[in-house]
Amino acid sequence: MEFAKAEEGVLESEANNNKRLDFIDTTAVADLSSLPSKTLMRAALSLKDQVVAITWERRRVLGVGVGVDPTVYSGLLGTAFTCFRSYQANSNHQDLVICTDIIDTCAEIISTANSRHVTFLCGKGGVYALGSVVANCIGDHQKRDMYLNLFLEVAQERALPAGPEEGGFGMSYDLLYGRAGFLWAALFINKYIGEDNKLSSDLLMPIVEAVLDGGRAGASVNSSCPLMYRWHGTRYWGAANGLAGILHVLLYFPLCKEDAEDVKATLRYMMSKRFPHSGNYPSSEGNPRDELVQWSHGATSMAITLSKASEVFPGDREFRDAAIEAGEVVWKNGLVKKVGLADGVAGNAYAFLSLYRLTGETLYEERAKAFACFLYHNAPKLMNMEHNSPGVDHACSLFQGLAGTACLWFDLLAPQNSRFPGYEL
Repeated sequence: MEFAKAEEGVLESEANNNKRLDFIDTTAVADLSSLPSKTLMRAALSLKDQVVAITWERRRVLGVGVGVDPTVYSGLLGTAFTCFRSYQANSNHQDLVICTDIIDTCAEIISTANSRHVTFLCGKGGVYALGSVVANCIGDHQKRDMYLNLFLEVAQERALPAGPEEGGFGMSYDLLYGRAGFLWAALFINKYIGEDNKLSSDLLMPIVEAVLDGGRAGASVNSSCPLMYRWHGTRYWGAANGLAGILHVLLYFPLCKEDAEDVKATLRYMMSKRFPHSGNYPSSEGNPRDELVQWSHGATSMAITLSKASEVFPGDREFRDAAIEAGEVVWKNGLVKKVGLADGVAGNAYAFLSLYRLTGETLYEERAKAFACFLYHNAPKLMNMEHNSPGVDHACSLFQGLAGTACLWFDLLAPQNSRFPGYEL
């Protein structure tokens, strides 16, 4: 009961932060969406440099040690990811140098932190996956192999491929802390590491099957939804801890007909449970509150996941239509109070970039640019950050701060290649 009350308080806080800004009209912002590419690049590089200065260079002066968050989601490794994204946009080798230094520091911290999390966003998997990829980019094959071996050690965690019949409910299935998050880290490695060093399907597919089996075991016998998962007792639907995130990861793997049908039927079940007046998605199974439109909860992550489903199942037009409808929910909801990827304007902008890649329609690129332009004019003010203020690292983090905005601006330079950090590949 106490946890339920605490969780309700978290969702209420998120709902307050998700309220549309009364003084901004998205139609007015759209008139400002023609930022020149050079201006956008300068802004992205400048913001990236500020994030590095605050989260990394200041830390080096003060001493990197106790209390440093080494994760991608809210910590120092998110700065490394932003530098990697900067390198992809402008090919500046110095970005990789900074990225390497940060990764090595995070690896040292996480090795002594006794972290039990194995995911890309919140665990060891992210440190070792990004470490191997960046080392490969630099050409340091010795370091690449070191990080790959460390990742393979994480992959030996016996709980990862354990199915329900083997007591496999001990490790969660979600993107932030569970098996889907580990699988995403593996996919990230395989995308960038080269054919000779790819992780084998023999390693990954047993974990995929465990995720599917866990979803079947978690589904209600009387429900038309074949896959369902609990995180701390709640059946969440969003990207961070729920169905949207888990299904999105599964869509990147080759699925047999039965598994593919279960994924599709779960998506159809979610589509059937949309709020009738708004078209938004519940934050969890049976939750009647229609307040959250963001990546963590609501239509944003569903627009992205359904876009991926439309790509994987092109013959099922309903997924494409539902993705477009979810994007309309994000647009009509307007600009939320936060700036980050998890629950802010930057994360919502990525829904439009996914739809742009899916449809090729410039409308969605323009909408993403409208949100990005709002951030260009307002993000630092909304964060109200000072270099030495408490929580400044949090304010610059990838998912809850300004680093995510920098990544969005880099992605808008080539929207056809855009990818939501830590979610799309």
